[in-house]
Amino acid sequence: MSDDGLGDAVELFAGQRRRLFGIAYRMLGTVSDAEDIVQETWIRWQSTDRDRVAEPAAFLATIATRLSINVLQSSHTRRETYIGPWLPEPVNTDDDPALGAERAEALQFAILLTLEKLTPAERAAYILREAFDYPYPRIAEVISTTVVNARQLVSRARSHLSSARRSEVEPRHQRRLLEAFLTAAQQGDAQALERLFADDVVSYTDGNGVKLAARIPVIGRSRVAKFVAAFSHHFWVGKQIDWVQVNGQPAAALTENGVVTTVVTATTSEDGIRQLLWVMSPDKLGHVAAVTA
Repeated sequence: MSDDGLGDAVELFAGQRRRLFGIAYRMLGTVSDAEDIVQETWIRWQSTDRDRVAEPAAFLATIATRLSINVLQSSHTRRETYIGPWLPEPVNTDDDPALGAERAEALQFAILLTLEKLTPAERAAYILREAFDYPYPRIAEVISTTVVNARQLVSRARSHLSSARRSEVEPRHQRRLLEAFLTAAQQGDAQALERLFADDVVSYTDGNGVKLAARIPVIGRSRVAKFVAAFSHHFWVGKQIDWVQVNGQPAAALTENGVVTTVVTATTSEDGIRQLLWVMSPDKLGHVAAVTA
């Protein structure tokens, strides 16, 4: 490979890197896995006869998507050894609200959690269509299916996601609810907490065995309020609370001795908070720490 050829390959790949990361992150839900996909895509691009590639951007997106599908198909083994609920890794979206996509779709925690219930093909088809505005013929090429089946995959995914989409409210309203929650939580005011929650609220804590992380979801207005109030006297002590924008939604980063120990955000609706999402696994907080440091 000539120096000029390598330089051109690097420049073109660099121009697509954020988009490739956006595809892989939406597919896999963690920064490390997405970065691995981007790196593997680069290795394959480096060794490709690029003179024969008519549409480099589409070619790279296809590689990243297919690699992500392969990882998803084998990820259930890793999840079986995970301690407690698994949540997507928070990713900062202050500088890139759409995370390399045409639209900031399939980024919110509620959507990513629902995407976990889809088949890899459904997930890929939905992401390419809704976030990256791919036409159905191109989606069919990427996931090696027919146009008719691509439409069916997207339709099924939309059906699964309909309840999560209905629960969305404006970010300003979401932040107000989260601010009120933090105040009531620090005070240990169970009654105030109950007033903020929807009847079917669920609290998920992703700690992978870390100290103080709940290992099962807590469900129901009264139970979640009592659960949060019970640890108010020790959990918040010595922690600084900073506001960050993760996955296109407001979140609170709890910092202790200069280290982010928790990110908490919420899925909200007109009925109140429907999901409390606590990310406490240290492996998932490195990028949030870089933002708030």
